[in-house]
Amino acid sequence: MMQAKKRIVQSGFITGLLASLFVVGGAHAADAAKAVPTSVDTSGPSQLIDSSAQMLLAGIDARRAEFRKDPTGLYQLVESTLLPHFDTPYAAQLVLGQHWRTATPEQRKRFVDAFYKSLLYTYGDAMVDFTGDRLRVLPTKVAPTDERATVRTEIKRSNGTKVGVNYSLRKVKGEWKAWDVVIDGISYVKSYREDYGAEVQQKGLDAVITRLEAKAQGAKAAKVKTT
Repeated sequence: MMQAKKRIVQSGFITGLLASLFVVGGAHAADAAKAVPTSVDTSGPSQLIDSSAQMLLAGIDARRAEFRKDPTGLYQLVESTLLPHFDTPYAAQLVLGQHWRTATPEQRKRFVDAFYKSLLYTYGDAMVDFTGDRLRVLPTKVAPTDERATVRTEIKRSNGTKVGVNYSLRKVKGEWKAWDVVIDGISYVKSYREDYGAEVQQKGLDAVITRLEAKAQGAKAAKVKTT
């Protein structure tokens, strides 16, 4: 059971993170009195999750047919709406763990880019068909001096089961950024750290980076070929 959950978090990080955000957006979209924001609200952790969700969902709703034919625009939407507010370098640093300290600046940059793109190109287009039933965003109390926060949410599936999806955020130069998503108790950062740590130990960091770069390129090429 634990291993199955771990694989869900790993294989579906992009879809898991964004799909749960989309449910938030869907809940608000049902409220006709609340307009879709024109920019992401970074004033607080909950506001960041909420407004990002609404903007992403609205963008997908407006171009769903187009994205099904060619996901390139979807990738661009994710990168412009979510990526600026996700602390990818910090997440990648935690994923590499002790290997980050010995990596060169070039290796770090390559790993960050390859890690993110391999996830986005492999799983990102699954967001187009995501549908959610109900989500509850639990209240988040954040003091002005707090540097870290957790936004807790609860998704109710169509079969009635509930799954907890929590977002870890921290302040970076005064702005809140998400760096981890925990789905039903399993952290994507921790899951990848366990797997990549073993692979780096066996094959070396350059080999892992090269594999991720090839995976990203292969996945992107396959999406274009099939559309």
